[in-house]
Amino acid sequence: MALPPRNHRISLSDAVALINRHRAAAAATDVRAHAFAKDQLLDVLNQPRCQGLRLYYARATDHAPTLVAVGIDADGNDLTTGTLLEYTLPCPPFCSAPNALSP
Repeated sequence: MALPPRNHRISLSDAVALINRHRAAAAATDVRAHAFAKDQLLDVLNQPRCQGLRLYYARATDHAPTLVAVGIDADGNDLTTGTLLEYTLPCPPFCSAPNALSP
């Protein structure tokens, strides 16, 4: 199914409200975020036919939460023969206190 047009941009205050709502329901030790390196994200996004990015919730072999990133085509199909990403850098411990979206 083709993805409908959507403006995914939101304000910082809306982003903080969404994140704080999630954190209020999470345990203090839960992973709050995941990071990917820019060059590898661009590898996914620059694939032929790639029109977007899908992030799947996943669990590592030790059951820690993670994400799998896959490019998607104009019809919303996963580009499974190209570059896929995992091995995120979870926050914590890969957090920076000065970030507006960090606690």
